[in-house]
Amino acid sequence: MRNVLLRLPTVKARCGYSRSTLYLRIAQGLWPHPVSLGARSVAWPSDEVDAINAARIAGKSEEEIRALVKRLEAARGEALNNAGWSRG
Repeated sequence: MRNVLLRLPTVKARCGYSRSTLYLRIAQGLWPHPVSLGARSVAWPSDEVDAINAARIAGKSEEEIRALVKRLEAARGEALNNAGWSRG
């Protein structure tokens, strides 16, 4: 299902990473940045989590996964533009 936001405990369970490893992967460009839900709350789109997990299962290289992360994050901006919103 598209546009379902997953909080950290669910993401950790679905990908198998610890919190520190998940944020390390974000810093390395191997996992998408979270979406802000408020001042101290974040989540990840479920379709992005599924796409990264599928790439790992398929044996994609780190460079291929970095490219996927860039495409996923760029698609967020495109979705906003298509809906008539601007980032800000």
